[in-house]
Amino acid sequence: MMGPRQVAQGSLFYEFSIEEFVPRGYPLRGIDRFLDLSDV
Repeated sequence: MMGPRQVAQGSLFYEFSIEEFVPRGYPLRGIDRFLDLSDV
């Protein structure tokens, strides 16, 4: 059924930026050099 929503609904997609959530000096930031996720 199309039409206006009757109840509040959270967004399905959201924007995430690692720069905002992980401190610059955090050790796990460098893991991308060693981790290959190309098959995922």
